[in-house]
Amino acid sequence: MTRLPEFRLETYFSRWEFTARHHLTASDAQSMSLRELLELADDADRDAFENLHLGYTETFGDPGLRAAIAEGYYDVGPDDVLCVAGAEEGLFLAMNVLLDAGDHAVVVTPNYQAAETVPLSLCEVTGVALDPERDWALDLDRVRAAMRPNTRVVSVNFPNNPTGKVISRADFAELSTLCAERGVHLFSDEVYRGLELDPARRLPQAADLADSALSLNVTSKALGLPGLRIGWIACRDRELRSRLERAKHYTTICNSAPSEVLARIALKASETILDRNRALIAASLPLFDDFFAEFAADFEWRAPDGGCVAYPRYLGADGVEDFCARLVEEAGVLLLPASIYRSELTPTPTDRFRIGVGRAHPEQGLDALAKWMRERR
Repeated sequence: MTRLPEFRLETYFSRWEFTARHHLTASDAQSMSLRELLELADDADRDAFENLHLGYTETFGDPGLRAAIAEGYYDVGPDDVLCVAGAEEGLFLAMNVLLDAGDHAVVVTPNYQAAETVPLSLCEVTGVALDPERDWALDLDRVRAAMRPNTRVVSVNFPNNPTGKVISRADFAELSTLCAERGVHLFSDEVYRGLELDPARRLPQAADLADSALSLNVTSKALGLPGLRIGWIACRDRELRSRLERAKHYTTICNSAPSEVLARIALKASETILDRNRALIAASLPLFDDFFAEFAADFEWRAPDGGCVAYPRYLGADGVEDFCARLVEEAGVLLLPASIYRSELTPTPTDRFRIGVGRAHPEQGLDALAKWMRERR
């Protein structure tokens, strides 16, 4: 195995996430308090939390949690679910189980860094870039051309981080069929599913489309509960799911018992939480539209199709890296520059930055950013 490189995003966040005055690049929806979440619980789950025995839990995850997760799928049952400690563990386990030296993977870029660095530590990887000049379109012909006889995985993420792109349902179905016909596992990162601006554009979940596909999800992003550290992989291939469970014996072994009960409560109330978070994003987006309209000479803005992050272009002559560095140092406003999303697999834009649209009261950060921009004129 090749040693994994520095995780650029987490290193950047370690420096700034809790010291910057305005976290304007958050990748999760607005969170809630423990009290607010427990108010959504039924009597049985509230009692289960209050009288919880703090012992080890099942490696596969709490049966009640897996049942609640399975309710969100059409063809996935509770026994098709493996709970993990956040999406990062799920991605790490899946790639290490599915890939070995001599294998090949295809990964869509730009992406969450681990989506390419983990498979790159295991085997050869080919990148297929979303096209920024065509509204971040995914060219399925390029995916098809990238596949080899030894391709084992095609890894995608929609709604995409950082671009907010959602491809068409027809393209996603074609991608699923392409992978299934070639005996390739479609690994689908679906952590932002449920935050589409237009619910009609919500994609089916990969695990519902093919036995060999894996759907990755988490309570952190669309539900806005990253402090729970609970995610899951859904896959109808029982032998593969068993291998994933055995691999988890080498990482977390089992999840936090309190977090699993709280995640169960959240999943049962997911429509309520998602309605809240979509409404929050819908109310916030006009504020972002107004900001970028005022500074149209400095930025190229496009709202996300789904999720709660967007990837605007910075047009200033100083470049996006200097812009983001000065902004956080001088105004305390945190954005993620394009270097965080550079890829070893494909060229990626060097003039973009990630901005988050899922937190409450973004006007505070936007006002600070606007004030700083005006002072620079």
